[in-house]
Amino acid sequence: MFDFVHEKKRLVQIVLLLMVLPFAFWGVESYRKSGGGDALATVNGEKIHQQEYDTAARQQQERMRETLKDQFDASVFDKPDVKYAILDNLVSQHILAQQARSAGMSIGDDILAQVITGIEVFHKDGKFDKQQYETVLRGQNLTAPLFEERVRQELATRQLTDAYTQNGYASISAADKLIYLNEQQRVISMAQVTPDAFLQQATTDDAAIKAYYDKNVAEFHLPEQARVEYVTFSSDALQGQVTVDDTEIKKYYDEHQPEFGEQEQRQAAHILIAAAAQASDAEKQAAKAKAEQILQQIRQTPGKFAELAKQNSQDPGSAANGGDLGYFGRGMMVKPFEAVAFQLKPGEVSDLVQTDYGYHIIKLLALKPGKMRPLDEVKSSVMQKLKQQKANDQFAELAEKFGNTAYEQSDTLKPAADLVKAQVQQSTWLSKGQAGALPWTAKALQAVFTHEVLQEKRNSVAVEVAPNTLLAARLLEYRAASARPLAEVSDAIRQRLLRQQAQELAVKQGQQTLEQLRHGAQPSLTWKGGQTITRGQRANLDVELIRQVFQLDTAQLPGYAGAENAQGGYILVRVDAIKEAPAPDDAKRARYIQQVRQLTSEQIFQAYLADSKQHADIQIKGYTADAK
Repeated sequence: MFDFVHEKKRLVQIVLLLMVLPFAFWGVESYRKSGGGDALATVNGEKIHQQEYDTAARQQQERMRETLKDQFDASVFDKPDVKYAILDNLVSQHILAQQARSAGMSIGDDILAQVITGIEVFHKDGKFDKQQYETVLRGQNLTAPLFEERVRQELATRQLTDAYTQNGYASISAADKLIYLNEQQRVISMAQVTPDAFLQQATTDDAAIKAYYDKNVAEFHLPEQARVEYVTFSSDALQGQVTVDDTEIKKYYDEHQPEFGEQEQRQAAHILIAAAAQASDAEKQAAKAKAEQILQQIRQTPGKFAELAKQNSQDPGSAANGGDLGYFGRGMMVKPFEAVAFQLKPGEVSDLVQTDYGYHIIKLLALKPGKMRPLDEVKSSVMQKLKQQKANDQFAELAEKFGNTAYEQSDTLKPAADLVKAQVQQSTWLSKGQAGALPWTAKALQAVFTHEVLQEKRNSVAVEVAPNTLLAARLLEYRAASARPLAEVSDAIRQRLLRQQAQELAVKQGQQTLEQLRHGAQPSLTWKGGQTITRGQRANLDVELIRQVFQLDTAQLPGYAGAENAQGGYILVRVDAIKEAPAPDDAKRARYIQQVRQLTSEQIFQAYLADSKQHADIQIKGYTADAK
């Protein structure tokens, strides 16, 4: 059992990041029982409600905001394809969870406890800390039961997906062929035919400029623009307005003692003689007899416990350490194991303890008594928590009033600003449909560019532009949509047409030069040579040109290839020599085999998921995917 824990610790650290911070598995039982209203989707009759979707989208937004910082654009999440991608991911997770349940895959309490206590974000001073655990979960609006159900379900699902993602295949011959293709080198020289050399030959006139303008008038379209004054109101801003006194801190501390207590921790070692719960009576008796023999040896020579654990214990996760399991608290081990471990005195060895995993001999190595963290130690964190609570409460209380005030006194923002003690600010010019940095999200712009705001000169409705952040705006200036006049853009069009013509001339010249080279001519070119490329290291050449280079007949060198480049010119490549890859050694072959296995594993899993979706009854609002 402990071997599974050690293998999965890293997995669940990733699971924690995926589930607590960003976007991954959301289809847990608590969501299926809530949500109300029409389902956004159903998967074999299992509903995905708006609450589940909102949680997934919100936490994905938080992850992106943390990653992108000032470059984060919340309006991305208003795009239909992004919304559908989030919902489709939820559908996939529900399908996998259903398949895992159908296969009878489950995670026991002991493994769940071992896995969660191994997650570093829950550690303090190098070990699992219950208060830290609860604090992290509260920060993500999670309870311990909900989080533990998520981890349990993710691990059960992982058992299913591992059957596919860890069973890729790769032959030695396939690996050798891949090494040959991937590591063969070609020595090349390159020459450029650039548009700049043809700009003097390019010509245009007013008629061509006018024709381009008429054909591409949308290119010169200016959207509606508005400049507004606005007020933002957030719970974060309210934190600076709330105060917390020592009496409140002391009261919270007294009423939430469990948050500040450190439970008793025990360090134990054990010797496990495995006998699964479903083993036959004969197998269990044999395991018990072996455990009794080892226990007798320990009674005779107590100092050899660690040595005997290394020699005999069938828990690979602890045997090498003399059976040492480290420190643990109550609720972290299976109940029979825990009951005995918490009765022992340091240095004392137990009788045989039977669990669903076999027979254990337990030795208590050390213990750390439980203790309360003093008020002075936790005062700052309690103060911050109370401030956040007060700010959230005030925000909830004032949010509706803020919106009502902006709506009811629609000829000015001052009353709404005074209500929440905020300043009225002014924006730069905003363009319809072109969302930018906070607070000018797509929702904010949608609220601004309405008939009520632009024509009736009323305040906008209060809209949420970020979690617990509202905005109301009022028009200052307006510019209707228009097209820039031809006179204003004619010079830019002229330069564009000249450049296009020069690019066309450069490409035509490059193609002609390539044909000359292939027929043995030697036109005047400036070659830059000495570069060595492989299929993976392409020297900034595009994929199509690389394909040409590696398809050339190497029996007759030099060989030539060419293609239009991204700058509108033409690039010519001369292959001067071939360098074959050396024969692979075992280590390199093993690396390639592993890479191929990973690729095929992913393809197998994606094929399995696609097939599962195809045979599932999936109903998504506005879309049906029922391919039974």
